[in-house]
Amino acid sequence: MPFYPMKKNIYILAIESSCDDTGAAILCNDKVLSNVVANQEIHTQYGGVVPELASRAHQQNIVPVVHQALKEANIDKKKLSAIAFTQGPGLMGSLLVGTSFAKSFAQGLGVPLLAVNHMQAHILSHFIVDDAHKKPDFPFLAMTISGGHTQIVQVNNYFDMTVIGETLDDAIGEAFDKSAKVLGLPYPGGPLIDKYAQLGNPKAYPFTRPRIAELNFSFSGLKTQFMNFVHRNTQQNPNFIAENLHDICASLQYTIIGIVIDKLKLATKTTGINEIAIGGGVSANSGIRTALKNGEQKFGWTTYIPKFEYTTDNAAMIGIVGYLKYLDHDFSNEQTIANARFKI
Repeated sequence: MPFYPMKKNIYILAIESSCDDTGAAILCNDKVLSNVVANQEIHTQYGGVVPELASRAHQQNIVPVVHQALKEANIDKKKLSAIAFTQGPGLMGSLLVGTSFAKSFAQGLGVPLLAVNHMQAHILSHFIVDDAHKKPDFPFLAMTISGGHTQIVQVNNYFDMTVIGETLDDAIGEAFDKSAKVLGLPYPGGPLIDKYAQLGNPKAYPFTRPRIAELNFSFSGLKTQFMNFVHRNTQQNPNFIAENLHDICASLQYTIIGIVIDKLKLATKTTGINEIAIGGGVSANSGIRTALKNGEQKFGWTTYIPKFEYTTDNAAMIGIVGYLKYLDHDFSNEQTIANARFKI
């Protein structure tokens, strides 16, 4: 491994391509100078992400997105200290685009390569410098909730993390999106359920919370129960969804949030840790954010909620992990490969 001297200001170009968003960010140390994301609208018509279409779109987007990130940060590529990229987990085709680009760019510039675990990045996004956001103290519990993941992680240090609970089947974001599809809402439907839930009665329709041991989750049963509920009621009244949409969304969201809060209560009791940080796309859900804040008063928690732009998939979170790895001289090489099932 070549020797890379430490510099006062470390400029990281970060690449994120784990799913359907192409992201590039520039960080100076732990401060974000630019954070650019290109969304892929093509998946809307299919009701979900199509892997082959996602990888093709990444190939089209990655060069313009990197160019825009450099432009917004107002630095030349020759000033970059390292290239960080998402190694996994994610869709293999999408990961390969980002991995190949990062390797080639790093080799061309003669700078080190930094492979990043996407799930660690969601957690460590809390350590991006932001005057309005306080950083959690170690140890803390991280709840990572997204379209593909649902985990509770005990974080002892930047790279000392242990998954203490996770979903046994579907992720929380998938439960929201698939339920939204049952209601005829466009993809991604999770944010729409959140929007309509704010106008409805959360106790209008009681749904059963699954009884899953310890700190693990399961959403497949709830998803099936919800589908049968909607089907049964629309058979009796074809206008049931239109007439009761707000109450349906509020009741579903209330049940899912209840599952999350119950598990966090058990996690704090089991570990004795009352510091809770959330991350992942579903952490943008207003109901979950409100419930966590209420938990500060009810249960004595200290909660940390990231800025909205750092909740969904983005390159800034990849960059902060890259910066921390740079400080540890934890560099990768050209033999590093994408890993679709990369674990914490």
